Amino acid sequence: MYTREISFGGKTLSLETGRLAKQADGAVVVRMGDTMVLVTACADAHPRENVDFLPLTCDYKENTYASGRIPGGFFKREGKPPEKEVLTSRLIDRPIRPLFPDGWRNESQIIALVISADEQNDSDVLAITGASAALALSSIPQTRTIAGVRVGHVDGDFVINPTYEQRKRSTLDLLVAGSKDGLVMVEAGAREVPEEQMVQALDRAHAAIKDLVAGIDALAAQAGKSKRVPAPKREIAPALRKEVEAAVLGPLSDAMRIKDKLENYATVDKVLNEYIAGLSDEDPERKADSKSVAKGLKEQILRDEILERGRRLDGRKFDEIRNITIEVGALPRAHGSCVFQRGETQALVTATLGTADDQQKVESVDGEVWKRFMLHYNFPPFSVGEVKFLRGPGRREIGHGALAERALAPMMPAEEVFPYTVRVVSDILESNGSSSMATICGGSLSMMDAGVPLKAPVAGMAMGLVMNEETGKFAVLSDIAGAEDHYGDMDFKVAGTATGITALQMDIKVSGVTMEIMRNALEQARKGRLHILEKMQETLAQSRNDVSRHAPRIVTIRIPVDKIRDVIGPGGKMIRSIIERTGVKIDVEDDGRVNVASADEASAAKAIGIIQELTATPELNKTYMGKVQRITDFGAFIEIMAGVDGLLHVSEIAHYRVKEVRDELKEGDQVMVKVINIDPSGKVRLSRKALIAPPEGAQGKPAEVGKGEGR
Repeated sequence: MYTREISFGGKTLSLETGRLAKQADGAVVVRMGDTMVLVTACADAHPRENVDFLPLTCDYKENTYASGRIPGGFFKREGKPPEKEVLTSRLIDRPIRPLFPDGWRNESQIIALVISADEQNDSDVLAITGASAALALSSIPQTRTIAGVRVGHVDGDFVINPTYEQRKRSTLDLLVAGSKDGLVMVEAGAREVPEEQMVQALDRAHAAIKDLVAGIDALAAQAGKSKRVPAPKREIAPALRKEVEAAVLGPLSDAMRIKDKLENYATVDKVLNEYIAGLSDEDPERKADSKSVAKGLKEQILRDEILERGRRLDGRKFDEIRNITIEVGALPRAHGSCVFQRGETQALVTATLGTADDQQKVESVDGEVWKRFMLHYNFPPFSVGEVKFLRGPGRREIGHGALAERALAPMMPAEEVFPYTVRVVSDILESNGSSSMATICGGSLSMMDAGVPLKAPVAGMAMGLVMNEETGKFAVLSDIAGAEDHYGDMDFKVAGTATGITALQMDIKVSGVTMEIMRNALEQARKGRLHILEKMQETLAQSRNDVSRHAPRIVTIRIPVDKIRDVIGPGGKMIRSIIERTGVKIDVEDDGRVNVASADEASAAKAIGIIQELTATPELNKTYMGKVQRITDFGAFIEIMAGVDGLLHVSEIAHYRVKEVRDELKEGDQVMVKVINIDPSGKVRLSRKALIAPPEGAQGKPAEVGKGEGR
């Protein structure tokens, strides 16, 4: 067994191998505090035949026993992966996938199991570091070692791997993976963080990553296995390359400059298919090489057009954004809706308002939370002209939806201001570049159309990078199209308000991305974001003053905390009675807030009246119509409101001396009384005579006047 402790960014992380999962090709337990993740790496002994991709699977699993909990539900067993497991699996896959050498076609798998979880340290970032460490210890070849860290900004300082408590106070939640040479992946949520502060956070993250990578390499040198050698890639003769280029380069370049996506793709396929059809079958190896060179020319054409000719294939400038059209209120019955079109990417985004009953319960190894804002992203096959089975959301859909949700969540109004549950759904109807960013723009506008008082509108911009690592020449592209995303060196999505960044996602395929390039990309993204925000403002400058007439009306009132039990009643009897009588929904919070939701204003008003009557407290010098509940020798107890009695002392019944209380009052009588005193314990003193004018010069008992007024 080998163990290594690594100090980084003021924290200590330990790696252990050789004790658990010894039959895995590579296995490591990553520990910080009492949070432990077991990560394994395995690969088949032989490569898969006839595949031209890397067959890699990454899975992350949280076991509830890790935190001493039993799963909810009927089966009491972990089932369908929750959203966090899916997103963390993606976080592992994205930086790990580029580590495998070209030509590696062996089925490979990374599995991360959370086996212990404290209430301080998140396991997702440990799983990324563990995946790289497991690969480094295994016989599976990799081009370099990476590690992952989280950066927060708490009380004006950057914190590496902040605790859960610190993350609640942080304005930044930045997760970064990288090697000793540079960053390879960034995922961030933020509260309008300025671009320069984001660059500083990335710099701090890279410094911590270097320490972790050094520790992993040291452990691998001590306990790692010798690496397998992938099958060498067959070299293609230079003469054949020139021959293929001479035949295909011209018509293929013309086809790739066609602006319409479907026509572009169809023409490109036609050029390639016609060339391949003309190849001889007598030499299968030469034909396969020719096909490979011809298809590889697409990337060469795009990169040469940008780096050598200084222009993009669709004729746009590097910072030019495609035409934007926006329509809000497109759907008559939806509470809020928007059709957002940018170039050939179109998103139909809707916002639906609900009550507290519609909140989503999220159960994880860390405990249970309730979500009042949800965003769901759908990518039907017709959006790219394809025919596929229509199934539930995959990892990509869940990831894109989570990115958009992270971008919009900081701008949601507080529950005290806007007590609605909000669900946003984005259906992508057309796609040619960054549908997740269109979702953010459409989501912001659909909520504003629904009357959600957002703190500020949010827009998203997809950036790209094309770079020659040998010369250092690069170009940063705004609003990338599909081909630029596929063949470029960086996919860089930035969302935020006019003030700052709220979400960031980046995947880097090259190692030479400097902080200066990052600054340029962030600044260019900021300018593009401001342009899109201006277009959004032209359509809808601010949130509607009121919610849709089809949405439930929620009225919030406050009651004393000690009166909550009166509204709920024993076993919930009272609140159920109010709901049955009025047909409304009622949600009572622990701080005394009561939300009454109904599509009918009269029903809501009736329910509020009942609640106010149940929770009212007597006020000094206020007059009430009360009911005589009990008579004693020294006075009568009058119920002036539900559950509240006051003492009407015999001396306060009339202006004359009352010998017998029963001569003046009877149980059940309705009596108008005034509150004359409320002592610190809450006891109420009442007066009837304070509301009766004393008879002038009267010496005897004005029986008729007194009794008439009292009843």
